[in-house]
Amino acid sequence: MSELTVAARYAKSLIDLAQEQNSVEAAKSDMELFVHTLKANPQLSAVLANPVVSHSKKLSILDLIFGSKVSKLTLAFFKLMVNKGRGEVLLTTGYEYINLYNIKKNITKARIVSATSLSEANKQVIISELQASIGGTVQLSAKVDAALIGGFVLTVGDQQLDTSVSSSLKKLQKEFTQSGVL
Repeated sequence: MSELTVAARYAKSLIDLAQEQNSVEAAKSDMELFVHTLKANPQLSAVLANPVVSHSKKLSILDLIFGSKVSKLTLAFFKLMVNKGRGEVLLTTGYEYINLYNIKKNITKARIVSATSLSEANKQVIISELQASIGGTVQLSAKVDAALIGGFVLTVGDQQLDTSVSSSLKKLQKEFTQSGVL
């Protein structure tokens, strides 16, 4: 079974349990903290994923780092996964929990990369348009890439809208090359 499949099953179990205990929001905050911490500390992620490191050592590390920062439910969940020998999928489970939360709350993540920075008004217009077209809430992250020359690349889920000048120039170059002009 793939790591993603295992992580998705554990994440689904946690979100179901969190719903029963009315702590979905707390578990999401815990998972965001956990994912952020592991991304910032690859050594910690490697230790938790390492099958050579004993379960008791992993449990004490988790308790030391997260014991006072996460809910009892989340900490018990981490301990359950480690005791089941699933320490290597803890990080992926964190990501999957956040994805499941976003699906349940109808939150869509979008990313826009533009040649120059966007004003807050422009971001709000984009968010409004996306929310009107897809429904739900849109969380937009913006990035600047001067290599685009002009325009933007908008990514929502697995769909992408590329209006950048650099992309248009590449298409023109390809068409000219294929037609023998270049």
